[in-house]
Amino acid sequence: MEIITTDKAPAAIGPYSQAIAVGNLVFTSGQIPLSPETGDVVGDAIEAQAEQVIANLTAVLAQAGSDLTRVVKTTCFLQDVADFAAFNAVYAKYFTNNPARSCVAVRALPKGVLVEIEAVAERG
Repeated sequence: MEIITTDKAPAAIGPYSQAIAVGNLVFTSGQIPLSPETGDVVGDAIEAQAEQVIANLTAVLAQAGSDLTRVVKTTCFLQDVADFAAFNAVYAKYFTNNPARSCVAVRALPKGVLVEIEAVAERG
């Protein structure tokens, strides 16, 4: 088991790792739309927040020797199901291999953000 850490994504805000690699698989923790530099929430709209989440996820995967094209499963959490279509428009730009996915609305997310994504990916 290998703990994955990068300063190109926000530091964990609790007792967990950004990701764990086991064999050829990477399991990321949920990424929220925080700036890696400041720790501040990026964007007010779902589109801007989804873009930042995916940038953070990309950085964690890169540190682990993977990328978005190697993602096999995502779990997506939305604060409001009404954002589903707008979220999908951003998601589809980056997850072009159409990994398996669960997407659920939740009552609340850390720091009041609108979206969180976690992923399982293969390593190169």
